[in-house]
Amino acid sequence: MAPSAVERDETERFDRGIFRRMGELGLTAAPFPQADGGAGFSYVGWTLALEELGAADMATAVTLSVHILAQYPVLTWGSEEQRSRWLAPMLTGEALGAFALTEPRAGSDASQIRLRAERVEGGYRLTGTKIWISNAPEADRYLVFALVDAAPGSRGMGAFLVEKGSEGFAFGVQERKMGIRSCPAAELVFDHCFVPAANRLGKEGDGYRIALSALAGGRISIAAACVGLARSALEQAAAYVLQRRAFGGPLAEQQGLRFMLAEMARDVEAARALTRQAAAMKDRGEPISEASSLAKWTASDVAMRVATDAVQLFGGAGYSRETGVERLMRDAKGAQIYEGTNQIHRLIVADEVLKRARAG
Repeated sequence: MAPSAVERDETERFDRGIFRRMGELGLTAAPFPQADGGAGFSYVGWTLALEELGAADMATAVTLSVHILAQYPVLTWGSEEQRSRWLAPMLTGEALGAFALTEPRAGSDASQIRLRAERVEGGYRLTGTKIWISNAPEADRYLVFALVDAAPGSRGMGAFLVEKGSEGFAFGVQERKMGIRSCPAAELVFDHCFVPAANRLGKEGDGYRIALSALAGGRISIAAACVGLARSALEQAAAYVLQRRAFGGPLAEQQGLRFMLAEMARDVEAARALTRQAAAMKDRGEPISEASSLAKWTASDVAMRVATDAVQLFGGAGYSRETGVERLMRDAKGAQIYEGTNQIHRLIVADEVLKRARAG
């Protein structure tokens, strides 16, 4: 990944060959049990893999994280027939997955989705749009959330398995992003797209719970990738100040710059600790809502801060696209927004703190 990361970012080019190679290595099914066709990684082990991917190329780490996110609900909520039929090519990396929740009026507040799933003989017809769907239009299989009933809040939401090429399913605008540019993101357009009843995941009304059950784990994945990005920024900055000379010696002799590196190292370690803690809690089967929000919020803020400091330490060379350091800063900014904005994660953490206080 690393040798082509800058070129793929410049040209906004998704490389399916890299994804297929990850499938050959078992990464496209890494955190799933071997009994289900996975590689059997613990979630802590999964964060180790995502950190390394994030250090090489955040865009590829996001592609893989979303692919895993699209599989988790099928594994945990799907019937045996759905798991066998739908997951087999995704586990091996033959089919790329996407998680379709976000809409023009529903971002961090997923309960506001408006995509409709009308009941018809033999299944449903989906009508509406999704936006900012990572891995689209390259993805082959989409986990789509839609309203079956116009019930208040989230109670009428269902989850549906939709294949690329289905009649009435097309792609709209492809996003031109600031960062993670070699991971595509596009609008999905549903025009009375027929989905057979066999492709509904869980019961009608389960959609909101299905979405939330996957997102908490996905936030840990993104946190791990952010740790990798921040670590890469720190390592590159440290190497640069050792070899760059000014004022009669290496920049590394300047105390102010050494303090910057020390603070960057502190932040990377803190983000890693929160991420590993959240992953270990998931492995133990403990509630992870607060822990995953703390990890994602902290790690993405750290990635942005450390990458920005790395650009500063590189000086003019960091501002140039030639070194690739500015790419880290652009990629980090997106992580503060997707998988729930960091402002939303503050609310989640505050809610948990207040819940404990009320309980006494």
